[in-house]
Amino acid sequence: MLTVSIMLATLMQTLDSTIANVALPHMQGSLSASQDEITWVLTSYIVAAAIAMPLTGWLSERLSIKRVLAISITGFTVASAFCGLSETLSQIVASRLLQGLFGASLVPLSQSILLDINPREKQGQAMAVWGMGVMVGPILGPTLGGWLTDSYNWRWVFFINLPIGAFALFGVLTFLPRQARKLETRFDAFGFVMLSIAIGAFQAMLDRGEQLDWFDSLEIRIEALLAVLSFVFFLAHTATAGPKSFFRYQLFKNANFATGACFIFVVGGVMYATRALLPPMLQNLMGYPVATTGLVTAPSGVGTMVALLFAGRLLNRIDARFLLVAGFLTSAFALWQMMHYTITLSVSDIVWPGVIQGFGLGLVFVPLSALTFSTLAPALRADGTAAYALMRNMGSSIGISIMQTLITRNTQVAHADLAANVNVFNPSMQPILASGSTYDFALLNQSVTQQASMIAYLDDFKLMFAATFLVVPLVLLIRPAKSTEDDTVGHAAME
Repeated sequence: MLTVSIMLATLMQTLDSTIANVALPHMQGSLSASQDEITWVLTSYIVAAAIAMPLTGWLSERLSIKRVLAISITGFTVASAFCGLSETLSQIVASRLLQGLFGASLVPLSQSILLDINPREKQGQAMAVWGMGVMVGPILGPTLGGWLTDSYNWRWVFFINLPIGAFALFGVLTFLPRQARKLETRFDAFGFVMLSIAIGAFQAMLDRGEQLDWFDSLEIRIEALLAVLSFVFFLAHTATAGPKSFFRYQLFKNANFATGACFIFVVGGVMYATRALLPPMLQNLMGYPVATTGLVTAPSGVGTMVALLFAGRLLNRIDARFLLVAGFLTSAFALWQMMHYTITLSVSDIVWPGVIQGFGLGLVFVPLSALTFSTLAPALRADGTAAYALMRNMGSSIGISIMQTLITRNTQVAHADLAANVNVFNPSMQPILASGSTYDFALLNQSVTQQASMIAYLDDFKLMFAATFLVVPLVLLIRPAKSTEDDTVGHAAME
């Protein structure tokens, strides 16, 4: 019963990483938000989770795992209700921030509890169950989100968490035993606050920069200055505080860990940015119903799950670096296919690149975590997993923000370029211009806007393809993985 309760909490958190993606166009209309504003629903959640995740270890010792888990489930469930009840963009962004803050500890705590309650000979089976739960959420998210939005409305994408959260909370309170608290545990509040301000200010700058014309705006200049100063203070504090520091700078003295952090940053950006771009493109440009959008985007998660099953077995027979290169090249091939999208796409044109990309990313996860942690001292692994997850989340939020900013800007640029061809010297335009029909001009502008948006999406896919392809040579900096029995290496990819 405790395993079921833990997995319900994990499923609830992982489900929310993708379930809202397909509902974004519907939220955009309901909340009167622009295309770049509505992505704040995604980035606010990711950033809040990134900031709060490093707190998990300290809170668990200070309050006990049971209390932290119960508070996290309760807070996440209540925040989900607030999301569903939101009437404005600011309300739902604030609610998603709360969701991220409370949900950050659900996945790492669930893994820790399953390892604690199972004897060592059954821990492999427990991690297999946990890994399946972690993967089912992102796979089920688009399909469930599409069905709920189509059958009811987008608010049920968040209301679905209420019964799940209630059952999970009941199970945790009933079956999870109490643990002793360690009140003497200290926490580096200054380092945490400085890093949080730096991340939050930088993300706000990325999210609002396009609207406010970047550094011509006083707000953007203030956010940039705040981000830089906070990060400088954080670096100085980390370098001088020694073992009491919130962040262990020794991590990045390890070549494997530093390179792995760069890799996972790119993986986070490409994986989440692609999942954020496809639903609006399919619904707004190609007229796909929201339920169909969920069905055609879900198979990418199936590809990831299949690859994870293979990668774990191949890791004992093939150099992990070869698997890593194969995974990145496979993902790059999928993005190359997406670079050739047109306004008219069949279902298979969307499904297969998604499956291939998902397979490639799944092929990356396990060898990347093995290589990243293989040469790291055991004493640094707990801090390393937190920093690793932080880099992935930061890559995700920054990737989504940059890609959405480029969509908005490149659509305007492409529209201006295409509209320049609408003149009396263009033979194909002369009949329309001669008619003087307002209806014809409206249709022409709609067609130009649609084509301009498609060009902007293709530019984003090209950029992600380049980032995925160009990061591959970094594998030369990684030393071969050492054989280890530490569970941290095997499961860090999932956190």
